[in-house]
Amino acid sequence: MYYTKDTILFLNGKFIKAVDAHIDLYSQTLHYGFGAFEGIRAYQTMNGTKVFKAVEHFERLKKSCALVGIPFQYETEELVQIAYQLLEKNDLSDAYIRPLVYSGANMQLTQTNEVYLMMCAWEWDKYHGDKHLRMCISSYQRPNPGALKVEAKVTGHYVNSILATSEAKVRGYDEALMLDMNGNIAEAPGANFFLEKDGVLYTPALGHILPGITRQTVLNICRELDIPVKEKQIRPEELEAADGAFLCGTAAEIVGIESVDAKPFKKEWFDSLGATVQEAYKCQVLEKSFSYVII
Repeated sequence: MYYTKDTILFLNGKFIKAVDAHIDLYSQTLHYGFGAFEGIRAYQTMNGTKVFKAVEHFERLKKSCALVGIPFQYETEELVQIAYQLLEKNDLSDAYIRPLVYSGANMQLTQTNEVYLMMCAWEWDKYHGDKHLRMCISSYQRPNPGALKVEAKVTGHYVNSILATSEAKVRGYDEALMLDMNGNIAEAPGANFFLEKDGVLYTPALGHILPGITRQTVLNICRELDIPVKEKQIRPEELEAADGAFLCGTAAEIVGIESVDAKPFKKEWFDSLGATVQEAYKCQVLEKSFSYVII
């Protein structure tokens, strides 16, 4: 699914075939989840192949490393160039790009100075496809920000995400909606959350969530389209009176939510502000004007 015998990836300064890539089985990242990564998309736009928000993603990768003490020396522009070279070598235009910063051999619970970079790419459709999601409130909370750097995209943090999504699917739902330690809505396991009520969009404030780059793109779109949006704490009880909701993230893009805990939202998706944002987002990543998008 992710690679063939001809796939090329970047590993520690060289472009090599994926089938020839190897890592140390004593890697601290493999044993303890001490690494950082990004999820980035490239699109075939009106102006050729473009990596969407490349600088923002690689800056966040560097920030994630800095927050947890992983020494990472690559410059942002160098990382952007590697991404474009990777796409060219694999003849990809619409693709998902995964840079991973991982540690060398270290069985101690101390930060290591031995750090490596892997970057790969593959064709990957929207994470949830075009379906509208049936979600449930998860029994797993978003991690306590006093225990982890929740604003960092660290590999080990996603054990929490796997548990939440797996539980949701066992219960017959498509995805989970996670609360924070105070019982407020935080986010989905791999995407940020927006709620619509009376012509206004609401999204959880920073503090217990990953500050998504797609989330910020949505905020910017709302500003351009004069859609009112507020960042605040959202209680689960507010879902019952809401008109609609959606998730956003690089892998998922913009995906509508049909229901939470089998309770559907009031509006049909195509009448919602989420559908307007979805169309504007599609236009932006393809570098098309979305001035025709009217609310």
